[in-house]
Amino acid sequence: MSQERAVPASSVPLEELSSWSEELCRRELPSVVPRLLSMYQHSESWIENVQILKIIIEMFLPHMNHLTLEQTFFSQVLPKTVKLFDDMMYELTSQASGLSSQNLEIQTTLRNILQTMVQVLGVLTGCVQHVCATQESVILESIHSLPSSVLHIIKSTFVHCKNSESVYSGHLHLVSDLLQALFKEAYALQKQLMELLDMVCMDPLVDETADILNMVLVIHSLLDICSVISSMDQAFHANTWKFIIKQSVKHQSIIKSQLKHKDIIASLCEDTIFSFHSCLQLAEQMTQSDTQDNADYRLFRKTLKLCRFFANSLLHYTKEFHPFLSDSCCILHQLYLQIYSKFPPSLYAVRVSKAHQEEIAGTFLVTLDPLISQLLACQPFMQVVLDRKIDLPCELQFPQCLLLVVVMDKLPSQPVDVQTLWCAESQLSESATRISLLKAIFYSFEQCSGELSLPVHLQGVESKGQAEVAVTLYQHVCVHLCTFITSFHPSLFPELDAALLDAVLSSKMITSLLAMDAWCFLARYGTAELCAHHVTLVAHLIKSCPAECYQLINLSILLKRLFFFMAPPHQVEFIQKFSPKEAENLPLWQYISFQAFSAELRKQTAHEVTKVGTAQCRKWLGSSRTLEELESLNIALSALLAVCNSASEALDIGQQTEVIEVASQLWVFLNVKQVTSQPYVQQTFSLLLPLLGFFVPTVDPQLISQVVTLQTSLLKLEPPDHVRLAIVDFVPSLGRLFIPKAIQDKILPSLSYILALLLADRNWLVEQHTLEAFTQFAEGTNHEEIVPQCLSSEEAKNKVVAFLEKARFVDETEAAKVERVKQEKGIFWEPTANMTVEEAKWPSLQPYAKRARHEFPSEEEYRSALQAAAGALEATESLLQKSPAPAWLLLEVEALQERIEKLKRYIL
Repeated sequence: MSQERAVPASSVPLEELSSWSEELCRRELPSVVPRLLSMYQHSESWIENVQILKIIIEMFLPHMNHLTLEQTFFSQVLPKTVKLFDDMMYELTSQASGLSSQNLEIQTTLRNILQTMVQVLGVLTGCVQHVCATQESVILESIHSLPSSVLHIIKSTFVHCKNSESVYSGHLHLVSDLLQALFKEAYALQKQLMELLDMVCMDPLVDETADILNMVLVIHSLLDICSVISSMDQAFHANTWKFIIKQSVKHQSIIKSQLKHKDIIASLCEDTIFSFHSCLQLAEQMTQSDTQDNADYRLFRKTLKLCRFFANSLLHYTKEFHPFLSDSCCILHQLYLQIYSKFPPSLYAVRVSKAHQEEIAGTFLVTLDPLISQLLACQPFMQVVLDRKIDLPCELQFPQCLLLVVVMDKLPSQPVDVQTLWCAESQLSESATRISLLKAIFYSFEQCSGELSLPVHLQGVESKGQAEVAVTLYQHVCVHLCTFITSFHPSLFPELDAALLDAVLSSKMITSLLAMDAWCFLARYGTAELCAHHVTLVAHLIKSCPAECYQLINLSILLKRLFFFMAPPHQVEFIQKFSPKEAENLPLWQYISFQAFSAELRKQTAHEVTKVGTAQCRKWLGSSRTLEELESLNIALSALLAVCNSASEALDIGQQTEVIEVASQLWVFLNVKQVTSQPYVQQTFSLLLPLLGFFVPTVDPQLISQVVTLQTSLLKLEPPDHVRLAIVDFVPSLGRLFIPKAIQDKILPSLSYILALLLADRNWLVEQHTLEAFTQFAEGTNHEEIVPQCLSSEEAKNKVVAFLEKARFVDETEAAKVERVKQEKGIFWEPTANMTVEEAKWPSLQPYAKRARHEFPSEEEYRSALQAAAGALEATESLLQKSPAPAWLLLEVEALQERIEKLKRYIL
């Protein structure tokens, strides 16, 4: 020892220093360490630098005052260490492209650099271990250079390992052993650093700005590392996240306002979705595989647990930092949508077995449910979900609908102010407007056309003593909506009324139907007085409709349904308020089913409506019979038809005879030209046919002959669809008719011609109705000889046979069906994809303008159109004189000739 002291410490070689005893190092520390630090700062050799660093940390660091480590050591050594590591990484990356088994020089160089980097990481790990061992608690400011420097080096290492496949250009195997060692050392270093950071103490009563900023920097640096290692080591990735959440919560009272909460939540959501997709891919592979691979299943279970871990971490973080979620709500909303868009029964889900579905749902998806509960009171989340201008792609519309239903289910357990937050219309500025929850549900529901048409099935509700049954999306939304109505807070009933009425008036039939079902439930669940009030309200709305429109049709269906739930005393009050004795109330009575009344009331009201309706018809017959007065006539006919449909047994022989006489007299005024050109006359025609159909056995055969003749002439002129459908619906009634021999030769050929034309119709709706009507006619008619005459073509025969055998025209696999529906949904959604919610809904609230009384083309318009046609023909003739005609021209001219012949028939 005396010999060692004889040599000045400042001149001892590095190799000798490594053999010094602990006592000698402690004694000579004041003189040796400054020299070593100076050498370290000025040395250009990587190997020497590492050697010096190793000696300082292993030999002298244990003897330094831990309270002054930052000033005396970390602040002087670590910046140079970071630069040293960065220089080595740059050199490594620069030369890596030249690596090959033939180029031994490059190979040796790269391996030497990697070995040196491994040593650096090992030395830093020892440094962190020493700090952990010497202190029970750590003040971050006293070591602040250490975490930041170490985290920078760790991240750089992991990035290089992650990109190694591309960096080493197919020659990774030549250095893979050292890269593995590098990763392990970085792993060990981070693990040790997290142990050190776990010892950090921060006093919430002391405002240490430096400590706060340092801890925030540490957490954000670890967050960056998480994004790098997410696909490299699942366990390590999860442990890093666990540490981030733990430290954030541990020091939240001090650092909560400094953390980048949006970045943390975004990363958590990203890792959750990534793990979930990996889980689905494994489940899909196992579903497609014929054999069950235990290794695959173990990996599936491991990935599923990782999904649950991330979801629970997100749940924990959002709970602790709830006040700071305002700018993260959009991310959380998208997380929910993205997950459920890839999970059955979404059309865009991967195909996985039922068992795997249940396992994923029971292990992972259940954790998302409490997350929604936490966010209900968060106004920014509500604003995102109910945003009036929300624009979701097709695959996210179904998840949005599911989310809204989940929110609706949870609201009854929330305070009134939270319910109001979601259910009341926005009073905010235009830039932040949103719709109410109920309106959003109806709007979102109608976007799920593909899911409704397939239909997709969701988990049902267990009923008493019965197993759970899967339900359609329509049933799912309807049941939950009705359940929500039962717990609706009284103060929000105006919002409920407005949402239901708005949806009933929707242009989308399925939306209107859902609203009607919910409204009818409300009528049954609520008081009799509420039901009566709603019936009266709808009745006034119907009477105030300016003209025929889809809103009027929707309201009329709702009125008819609600009427069945009215108490008898309220029905009597309704009759008194909207007396059927007054012609002005006929527009209302045409939409009421008389079956809703008791036998006595049914007979009374049926007689009164019939009396007023026939009087209105006779009034028209006795008037100038102008087209302007046809609207009131059609209302009267529609009311008579309502009586026949729902209360024909209540009419006595005299009233039946009067209806037949009126209908017969009206029929005389119909002709082909008027029916083909005048919408009001078309409506009259469509009402008279079913009216005559009720009493067809007692109608004069000559009138039946006129009816059939007119139908034949109309079909030759290709009338509108609704006219053809009226003819189709009249056909079954002729099956009940025995036609006298005197007119059989006139009626039967026309009847077979009518059925043959309708069976050949290319409109699928007309075709389907015709097949049904033909079957009923064939089963009931006494004139069986006409049946084969209607099947004039092989195509018609095949259609009827296929219909009777209930055969499918197209065999389609389930997968092909789903793909077709997805394509159709994309096409149908495209026109409104960029519309706001309000823009998409607003047209449905506007009735069509009332049709003008005289919408007849003027003579000038006819002349102008004809001159344009003549000019086009002259131009074509001039072209033919200059050059030969193209091959297609003859076909086009023949088509024009056919259209001219058709125009002649209209004129005649």
